[in-house]
Amino acid sequence: MTPTLTRLLEAFLLIMAVVVLNFLLVQMAPGDPVEVIVGEMGGASEELIAQLRASYGLDKPVLTQLFIYVGKVLTGDLGYSYYFNTPVLELLWQRTPATILLVMSALVLAVVVGTFAGAFSAKKPDGMGSHFVTIFSLVGYSAPVFWIGMMLLILFASVWPIFPVSGMQSMRRPSGIAYYLDILHHLVLPAVTLALIYIAYYSRLARTSMIDVLGQDYIRTARAKGLPERKVIWKHGLRNGLIPIVTMVGLQFGQLFAGAVLVETVFNWPGLGRLAYDSILRRDYPTLLGILLFSAALVMIANALTDIAYRRIDPRMRRIKA
Repeated sequence: MTPTLTRLLEAFLLIMAVVVLNFLLVQMAPGDPVEVIVGEMGGASEELIAQLRASYGLDKPVLTQLFIYVGKVLTGDLGYSYYFNTPVLELLWQRTPATILLVMSALVLAVVVGTFAGAFSAKKPDGMGSHFVTIFSLVGYSAPVFWIGMMLLILFASVWPIFPVSGMQSMRRPSGIAYYLDILHHLVLPAVTLALIYIAYYSRLARTSMIDVLGQDYIRTARAKGLPERKVIWKHGLRNGLIPIVTMVGLQFGQLFAGAVLVETVFNWPGLGRLAYDSILRRDYPTLLGILLFSAALVMIANALTDIAYRRIDPRMRRIKA
């Protein structure tokens, strides 16, 4: 079996394990979706409750429900939302672009700002810039993401109302280029909130990595050849200093999605995180399972892209066969 087929088989088995584990964990959670539906209907007879359980397949044993669900997943059917009365796959496609936009914007912001801040502070490890990055990383890494979001929401809602604090679009719904600018305007606060903790982490990591890289022999050789200091640091040093950052980006991609749940809830951002929050409150099990499965697939794709980026950055990895 070729390495590619082996990886695909491993990915398939991992996805199936995620499907089974998520289903069992959701079944073990307290609450009953039928009770939630009946409560919103203002009460119902025992006959209606039994009909609802039968229509959703909740009257069957758990193992039977599991086999039915796995069979549907293998055919691409993620079920039907109890609350939204819509196919789960359709809901995911509607909400995914907003979450991808938020997560990727926060990730790019965190990597760029964090890396350059760390590299800049590594030039003078005992300077004021280095001390500032250290203090900022400690404060940013220790502050909860929902607290940062609430502080920014209070600041820009009452004190300095420059950015929108809720939603993804304005009520007036502009068209053309104004439509995309309006989305970017709404994106600022959620993206900054989600990125701050990772800016703090990557700046600290980049500082440590660059201090180690700048002490290597090839850096001293480049300086001895008379290369400009700017070229030594930003071309020869930064490329090798990026290796641990790229590794951590792949490992922390799942944490970004977890943070997106809190950020989307605080700022009412219409993505998968907000959908997951609503699904938990309403015991909408099919939608929640679909979100968990979709998130796991996105994390696996991110890890694969991280491997590709790692090979592009580190020439030594290109000699290792996939």
